[in-house]
Amino acid sequence: MTDEPGKSLSLDRLDRAILRVLSVNGRISVAELARRIGRSKTPTQARLQRLEKSQVIRGYRAILDPIGIGAAHVAFVEVRLSDTREAALRDFNAAARDIPEIEECHLIAGGFDYLLKVRTPGISSYRRVLAESISSLPYVASTSTYVAMEAVKELGP
Repeated sequence: MTDEPGKSLSLDRLDRAILRVLSVNGRISVAELARRIGRSKTPTQARLQRLEKSQVIRGYRAILDPIGIGAAHVAFVEVRLSDTREAALRDFNAAARDIPEIEECHLIAGGFDYLLKVRTPGISSYRRVLAESISSLPYVASTSTYVAMEAVKELGP
């Protein structure tokens, strides 16, 4: 077991219980978390700090309603690059991080190079993002878009 950031941490039953509770409610108090896992506050807080220090817990955030923030349209975009050497991948990664509409970006092993999850208010704004931002990312050779009709399961409450 290690507490170094970026290293694998051996998780026991209590660590996993803490993570299950926090994945549903990241704002829970340590006292309530301790109660829910059947432990006292001090050891629960120590475990929580160890999970944070080792970056098993990488942070806490608000889960936003996409409709409420005007980003209900979801498209998945396959991206093929003209160059897949490490320098090209680094350039693409850095540029993709700067496009706010790209919610997720994954390097893929398969028939294309990247899979992007893109959120916009609607199809016309998606078309603009595709034309002006995604297509102009470094080394993009081609893209294919798949529009989501319904989110059956997503990160959220």
